[in-house]
Amino acid sequence: MNVDLQQILSNYKAALDSELQQILTYWQNNTLDKIHGGFVGAIDDENNEIPNAPKSAILNCRILWTFSTAYNVTKQPNLLAIATTAFNFIQLHFIDKKNGGIFWMLHANASVLDAKKQVYALAFAIYGYSTYFIASNNVHAKQAAIQLFELIEQHCFDVHNTGYFEAFSATWQPIDDVRLSAKDANEKKTMNTHLHVLEAYTLLYKIWPNAFLKTKIVLLISNFTNYFIDKNTNQSILFFNEKWVPKSTITSYGHDIETAWLLVKAAEELQLPALLKSIQNVAEKLAHASLQGIDKDGGMWYEIDNHSQTLIKEKHWWVQAEAMVGFFNTWQHSKNTLYLHQSLLSWNFVQQKIKDTQFGEWRWGIDANGSPMKNKDKVGSWKCPYHNARACIEISVSIQNMIQSFQHINA
Repeated sequence: MNVDLQQILSNYKAALDSELQQILTYWQNNTLDKIHGGFVGAIDDENNEIPNAPKSAILNCRILWTFSTAYNVTKQPNLLAIATTAFNFIQLHFIDKKNGGIFWMLHANASVLDAKKQVYALAFAIYGYSTYFIASNNVHAKQAAIQLFELIEQHCFDVHNTGYFEAFSATWQPIDDVRLSAKDANEKKTMNTHLHVLEAYTLLYKIWPNAFLKTKIVLLISNFTNYFIDKNTNQSILFFNEKWVPKSTITSYGHDIETAWLLVKAAEELQLPALLKSIQNVAEKLAHASLQGIDKDGGMWYEIDNHSQTLIKEKHWWVQAEAMVGFFNTWQHSKNTLYLHQSLLSWNFVQQKIKDTQFGEWRWGIDANGSPMKNKDKVGSWKCPYHNARACIEISVSIQNMIQSFQHINA
């Protein structure tokens, strides 16, 4: 590593460390629910709490993951305190003590609003519990993560075709509408859910290196290389029926670059050199294809319908965060500086267009005219501190490890 590169990386790390603290401070100062406990369900883009907004499992599990992981990196006690608040609230209100699993949505007062079992939410609970165990050494968190893993494998795995079904009733029965949100296709299997099951299982394996869990991670990686990633375009297919028949023509640029680095992270955790080398090759192809979604200002478009060639000319906050870390990770294993350059461009775009310097945190996104998107939550079921905090943490830790390795070699 030459001196100039070390300086670039050091500056990048310092900027992201500062950004992480700003993100965490925003959530500490604005989101604690002093009436009903836990965290408020929604805040608008001018920091006004939305009255009686429901509390989502996704928001609460992502807060648990964010503050636990930030504590694991910084060791700041106040971050562990917030993580513990999230853990206790989830344990008390989101856990279905009768049927197992976690509820999808609560009313503002923490009573159950929607008791369905969405595999996506179960995965994020595993993700949050696993890193909270690392932070707190609370054995109940580890046990809860393992129990959710076992429930997913018992109720949600497709024993005939492999893969995971999307959603079930409160009592684990099939339901007609399995969508995560209104914009999604109502299909049995989705790339998005499988990606976050993979992410959750990878972290669970870190604290519980179970042989059966390892086989499931290997199978998930295989599902991506065999089904989700189109071998002709090196882009992801978002929706399938139960027999792996594609049901989507949309490319989601953010999901593609996110998949690129999460696949590598999973393969690294398994410590299987041949698999890792193969997945790094797949990931670089995904990252290269993702460059099609980069606009001239450095921001990444939201998605395109490949059938109609309709480009959604919006640039959402989470897409930019995934571009930052995804391209950085691709540079690390490919050594192609094009990807480091794009990671830095993505961060520059965030600073120029996505950061809200007036009200704090990151905006939902930029519209086709380059203006902030209107009437979008700053905090909500999907607007969480997870994507942007995770990008800051992942890149900062990676740079720290690289610099330490460089200094050790030259000592």
